Amino acid sequence: MLKDFYDSVIARGFLHQSTDEESIRELLSKKTTGYIGFDCTSNSLHVGSLLPLMLMRLFQKCGHKPIILVGGGTTLIGDPSGKDETRRILSKKDIGENKENLKQIFKKFLSFESSKDNCAELVDNYEWLNKLELISFLREIGSKFSINKMLGLESIKQRLNREQHLSFLEFNYSIFQAYDFMVLNEKHKCMIQFGGSDQWGNIVSGIDLIKKEKNCQVYGLTSPLITTSSGKKMGKTNDGAVWLNEQMFSVSDFWQYWRNTADEDVLRFLKLFTEIDVDEIEEFKNYKGSELNELKILLANEVTSLCHGKEKSNEAEKVAKSILNSPNIGANIIDTCNQKISIKLSKLIKGINIKELLVELQLSQSNGQAKRLIEQGAVKINQDVIEEKDLLISKEDFIKHPEKNNYFYLIVYVGKKKYGLVELVP
Repeated sequence: MLKDFYDSVIARGFLHQSTDEESIRELLSKKTTGYIGFDCTSNSLHVGSLLPLMLMRLFQKCGHKPIILVGGGTTLIGDPSGKDETRRILSKKDIGENKENLKQIFKKFLSFESSKDNCAELVDNYEWLNKLELISFLREIGSKFSINKMLGLESIKQRLNREQHLSFLEFNYSIFQAYDFMVLNEKHKCMIQFGGSDQWGNIVSGIDLIKKEKNCQVYGLTSPLITTSSGKKMGKTNDGAVWLNEQMFSVSDFWQYWRNTADEDVLRFLKLFTEIDVDEIEEFKNYKGSELNELKILLANEVTSLCHGKEKSNEAEKVAKSILNSPNIGANIIDTCNQKISIKLSKLIKGINIKELLVELQLSQSNGQAKRLIEQGAVKINQDVIEEKDLLISKEDFIKHPEKNNYFYLIVYVGKKKYGLVELVP
């Protein structure tokens, strides 16, 4: 099974660049150790980090040993890659708390069971970076780096070309990441580093350092930064990031995020973010209409199960189907629905404009967009299509719930996939 890793990486769309395909294939024909790093800038990762997590999961399933490096040390410095400005400097306490939260996410994707000979390991570069002595480090490691070459790194070049501030602290990030690779090579016989395409320059710097210092050939492989078919960066919504921590982004909203995947992205995302066999996914390529919608549900279930567990995924699907298919929803669905707002009865005396309601439910970004949605016939209230763009919602539009005493609600739909619940309160 070891030989299948590189082919699977290509087939699933995980590969952007590698330093030496032939040599990497030979390396991976035997059990090897590889690593990827995550800085502790937040107490959660977002959907944009799912691809490297899936890559490392595949790496372990193919018999190799994954190392997850959490950057307790490099987070104190800040990676300039993809940033327009200097990263906010966090305290050691904040970094420690973030690290503990990230550990819980990694455990969902990798096995850290010590009885396995390829069990995943979690390391923190603060362990060695904190012990460095400046003059010794500059003489022994800094002397191996060319400023000319560092200025050519994409992350540095972009900042300088835009004439944006780049601190000396950030400028050193590439050196520290290279040093991390060398330490892991020495301590754990780590032979390959993985990362996003924006980390290519840093990875190559590490390979060069190890070759100069240890006369050892190591390798690098990067994955593409994923965008949707609309060109948006993966993991971003109008309301912010799609976090993997359910306290920051509810399971229902997470499930719905994947259910709302564009038609053009479904097959690609099934390959990237699920473990369904590639050949099986290829059989779906001619699916259209309702069949394609079923694939979106499959995608939502598979990804949500990986990130939050099968039970919570099933519950999220149940909530979505209940609200979308019937105006008479169960009391438990009302209680757990996240896309919900409350309106006081007194506010309905003059009525509430439907456009205002769409914006408040976050089903529309603006009154202008709400108007267009209504004109397109995409908006329904309790299964009735709305045609009047200035419709005023009154108490008569609310449904009395059969299971909850004196409870009135209405459901607003946009298209076949988005919905929101409005409850009436005294």
